[in-house]
Amino acid sequence: MTDLPLAADFPRPSREDWLKLVDKAIKGADFEKRLISQTADGLRIEPLYTRTAAIDGRERLVPGEAPFVRGLRPGDGGGWDLRQLIVEPDATLANAAILEELAGGATSILLQIGAPGFVGCGYEQAELSRVLDGVMLDVCPVSLVAGEYTPDAAGSLMALWRAAGLDDRRRLGAFNYDPLGTLALTGGLYHPIAKALEIAADLARTTVAMPNVMALRADGHLWQRGGATEAQELALVAASLVAYLKACEAGGLAPTMALPQIAVTLAADADQFVTIAKMRALRKLVWRIADACGAADAAKGMTLTAETSARMMSVRDPWVNMLRTTIAAAAAAMGGADAITVLPFSSAIGKPDAFARRIARNTHHVLLEEAGLGRVADPAGGSWYVERLTDDIAARAWGEFQEIEAAGGLAAGLMSGRIQQSLGQARAKRAKLVATGRKELTGTSAFPRLGDDGVTVEPWPEAPSAASLNGTRVSPIDCARDAAPFEDLRAAADAHERVAGSAPKVFVAALGPLAANATRATWIRNFLAAGGIVGVGGESYMTSTDAGRGFAESGASVACLTSSDEVYGELGEATASLLKTAGAKTVFLAGRPKDDAALKAAGVDDFIFAGADAVALLARLHRELGVAQG
Repeated sequence: MTDLPLAADFPRPSREDWLKLVDKAIKGADFEKRLISQTADGLRIEPLYTRTAAIDGRERLVPGEAPFVRGLRPGDGGGWDLRQLIVEPDATLANAAILEELAGGATSILLQIGAPGFVGCGYEQAELSRVLDGVMLDVCPVSLVAGEYTPDAAGSLMALWRAAGLDDRRRLGAFNYDPLGTLALTGGLYHPIAKALEIAADLARTTVAMPNVMALRADGHLWQRGGATEAQELALVAASLVAYLKACEAGGLAPTMALPQIAVTLAADADQFVTIAKMRALRKLVWRIADACGAADAAKGMTLTAETSARMMSVRDPWVNMLRTTIAAAAAAMGGADAITVLPFSSAIGKPDAFARRIARNTHHVLLEEAGLGRVADPAGGSWYVERLTDDIAARAWGEFQEIEAAGGLAAGLMSGRIQQSLGQARAKRAKLVATGRKELTGTSAFPRLGDDGVTVEPWPEAPSAASLNGTRVSPIDCARDAAPFEDLRAAADAHERVAGSAPKVFVAALGPLAANATRATWIRNFLAAGGIVGVGGESYMTSTDAGRGFAESGASVACLTSSDEVYGELGEATASLLKTAGAKTVFLAGRPKDDAALKAAGVDDFIFAGADAVALLARLHRELGVAQG
C-alpha cells in the first residue's frame, strides 16, 4: 500500500507553528509545567506526538510476530477469557457463586483457597469436590490462588480431574504457584527459598504433559498492590519469571518447556493508556528473556492475564469503582490480555454479594459484545503515543530488572529488604501525589459524598495467620490502597459523629457576591468533605458583620474564608478579625494570596489551597475540632 496524498495540497505545518499557537492559547505560561506530564516512573508524556516519535520498523509488525509488542497471536475475534474471582470460605456458598458466575457468562473461575494470608475455601479434595460440584471440568478452566497451599490444592484438583475421567490433554486450569510472590505478600514460606523453588520446578514438570494447564505464575498484581510503579511491576515480574525458569532448568526442565508452564499476571488500573502500554511492554520483555534463553519460539505460548487493580479501589462512594474497573478492563483488553478478572465494586469493603459479582461479570459482556473490544487485535497499535510509551516503559523496566539480577535476583532482593524499600519509596511518592491533589480520587479526595453510600456487605473474615511460615522469613510488603488515608479520616469523623451526635463542621464564610465566592466555596466544601467535615454557612456574606453573625449562628469553632482575591482585599482582614473576636479558635482562608502578611496579622492562621497536603491539613482540622484519630 502507498500513502494517499490527502493533504498534498496543504502546506505542511511545523512544530514551531504549533508551538506558537500553543503559546497563544496558554497565554505565555510555562509549556513544561502546563502541558508536560510524567508517569509514576518519571517518563515524559508529551501533549502531542507526531511521526517523528514513530518507532523504526514498528509499522511493519503484525500481531504474532516477535518481539510480540502487537500481540502473541493474530487477532481472531475471539475476545478474552472471562475469569471471575471466587473468595468464599463456605463450600456451599462458594459452589453457588461459581454456578451463578458460569450461568451468567463467565468462562473460567479463579478460586481462592484459604491459606496463610489468604481468605478462601479449603484445599482438601473432599472440600474442593463440594465447591466444584456441578462444574463441567472438561469445559470450565479452574485456576487457583492458594499461596503456600498451592501444591496441596493442585494435588486435590488433579484428583478431581482423574475422578472425572479427564486425561492430561482434557484438563483445563492453572495452579499459579508463586512462592516468591507469596513470600513478599505474607512475609514467610514453610520451606527455605531453595526448597520452595524445587517444589515449583516439580510442579512444572508435572504439568508438561497437560497442554492446557499451567503450574506457576509470575504475579505483578501483588507488586502493584505494594506500591510498584509500572516499570517496577514489569521488572519484578521479569525477575520472578527468570527465577522460575532457572529453578525449572536446575530441575531438568529446559526453558523451551518451562516457559509455557508460567502464567504472567499484571494489574490493570484506571490509567488507561499506561495500562495498555504496560501490557504491550511485558510481551517484549518476556520475548527478550526467552530469546536470551534460546527459547524465543516458546514466548508465543505465554499466557498474559490481567486483574483490575485492588490498589485503586475505594471504600467510600464505592459506586465509582464501577467506572474504575470498566476503564481498567477495557485497557487490559486493548493491551491484549488473554484472561481478565474484574474485581466487584464493593470488594474493598467486604465480601461481594450477587449484585456486585453480576456487575463485574457484565462489565466483560458490555466491553465484548457492545464495545466489540475483542474483535480487533492490538487496537492501540500504530498510535505514536502508545508505541513510544510502550518502548519507554519497556526500557525503564529492563533497566530495573537488570539491577535486580545484578544484585542476586528477586529472592536475594527480598531477603535483603531492597525490594521492600524500593516499593516503599514508590508508595510514599504516590501517596504524596494523592494527598496534594496531583492525583485525584473521584468520590474520595475529589467530589466526596458525605452520608450513607447505600452499600452494605458482610465483612471479610480474617485470613489465616502467616506466623507459622518459618522456613523463610522476610519483611512483607505493605499493601495499601490509594484512598486509605482519606478513608481513615472519614472513619474518625464518623466515630466522632456517633459520640457527639453531629458531624464535625467548619463555618464557610463565603464573602461577597456569589459570582466571586462560588468557585472557592464549592472547592473548600469538597475539600472538607474529603475528611468527613461538613462545611456550614450561607451562600454570600456581603459584610464582615454578616459573616460574624453567620458564624455565631452556625455553632462552629473553626472558620474558613472563601472568595476571590479581590474580595479578600476588601473584606478579608476585617472578617478574619471579627471571627476571632466572635470566638473562632482557628481561621483559615481558601487560596494562596501573594501578599498575606496583613491577613495573618488580622487573624488568618493558615491557608488551604490546591496543591497543599490535604491529608495533613484535614488531620490538623480534626485536631482543631476535637476528632479523635483511630
